[in-house]
Amino acid sequence: MEKINWNKRGMLTMLTDFYELTMANGYLENGLEDMIVYFDMFFRRVPDGGGFAIMAGLEQLIEYIKSLRFTDEDIKFLKKKGIFSESFLQYLKDFKFSCDVWAIPEGTPIFPNEPIVVVKGPIIEAQFIESMILLTINHQCLIATKANRIVRAAQGRPVLEFGTRRAQGYDGAVFGARAAYIGGCVGTACTVADKDFGIPASGTMAHSWVQLFPTELEAFRAYARVYPDNCTILVDTYNVLRSGIPNAIKVFQEEVVPRGFRPKGVRIDSGDIAYLSKKTRLMLDEAGFSDCKIVASNSLDEYIIGDILTQGAKIDVFGVGERLITSKTEPVFGGVYKLAGIEDNGNILPKMKISENVAKITNPGFKRLFRLFDKNNNKAIADVITCDDEVINDSEAYEIFDPDHTWKRKVVTDFYAKQLLIKIFDKGKCVYNMPKLDDIREYARNQIETLWDEILRFENPHRYYVDLSEKLWTIKDELLKSLTDVG
Repeated sequence: MEKINWNKRGMLTMLTDFYELTMANGYLENGLEDMIVYFDMFFRRVPDGGGFAIMAGLEQLIEYIKSLRFTDEDIKFLKKKGIFSESFLQYLKDFKFSCDVWAIPEGTPIFPNEPIVVVKGPIIEAQFIESMILLTINHQCLIATKANRIVRAAQGRPVLEFGTRRAQGYDGAVFGARAAYIGGCVGTACTVADKDFGIPASGTMAHSWVQLFPTELEAFRAYARVYPDNCTILVDTYNVLRSGIPNAIKVFQEEVVPRGFRPKGVRIDSGDIAYLSKKTRLMLDEAGFSDCKIVASNSLDEYIIGDILTQGAKIDVFGVGERLITSKTEPVFGGVYKLAGIEDNGNILPKMKISENVAKITNPGFKRLFRLFDKNNNKAIADVITCDDEVINDSEAYEIFDPDHTWKRKVVTDFYAKQLLIKIFDKGKCVYNMPKLDDIREYARNQIETLWDEILRFENPHRYYVDLSEKLWTIKDELLKSLTDVG
């Protein structure tokens, strides 16, 4: 069997669940290939019990859709399966994406049960891209969200993404670094992420460098002579306080300063980080290197960082690896892709999934999503999901209500409304100008500042309001009753 070159980014068409193909063949055989449908991607809960998530991955989704086509090799492979009709194989050979797609821009805070990607188009096309929408958006939303939690725990100290070697696969490392940058990390250890995305890559030495030389002091000297202008030394290979820091200070004094430079930092990668950092700070300050940064790494996450800072740790920079790049505490984002409506003679017929699990009941129809902001402080008040033909008039009072506990109502005044879903593809043509990654990162930072502190808490955050318009709630309630009666 011919091996696939996974380095070819455009060769992702067949990276899909097989049932997308069996359903597509079935749609064609039943004469449904021209039916226009509406799908929503949304998620049901924020990882780690957080108050919000961060939208990410849209650029890679756009690239995938732009290159979506079936090669002769793809058709040949599917033909060998022996279950697909010749008319379906010909359909795939002539395949051209023609759907409309809307999405929330990358870097935007997002909340459970609201549509973050909406697809309208022929059923085969809209169904087929399900797997890659979920794969792409779920992963980067997960890592961007985790990174932001870690960045906030660091309380203004820079956080570097150090997880390349612990990521789940090549793309997990590369796109994880991208998502972490959106979430607020200042750099990465992943070289290709710098090459492809411009995320600043950094790194100094490993323990193997120190072990290679006859003594720790000789190892530090050799490194400082090569990089006197950017000298950060790993000080925990043998003993941080008894040899690592004293040897680093000696090298700074004898190799770095005489060449007209100042040392950049020391890195501690093991032991009691809080205790060692406090002692290290004292030793560096006494030696005249108060400007030398202390970098900490070694299986850190937002909880450990928060704890050691509470204990007075003297850390200037955090390098966070495995627990960021894998979102170890909760490694699944859980976004889903559900049918929300179909067109019949130009009319949109809402569709919804019902379940014994109330949390899995979906919101029907073709929808818009608005975020309401307080004009006085620009803080986000609530998100409102409406029918597509609705507009929220922010020049007059607007009543929001809890869609589950409808007696909980609030009249909002002195606000402005922003529509969050932006059109990305129009009849298969990309109409969205993708921002630069640095602009996305800055946008994310600014948008998170619109959230109340109560939503930013790690423990028991305030639940942000995601409400339905009165019209949409009524449609959902009536459809739920009718489907229950049918059942």
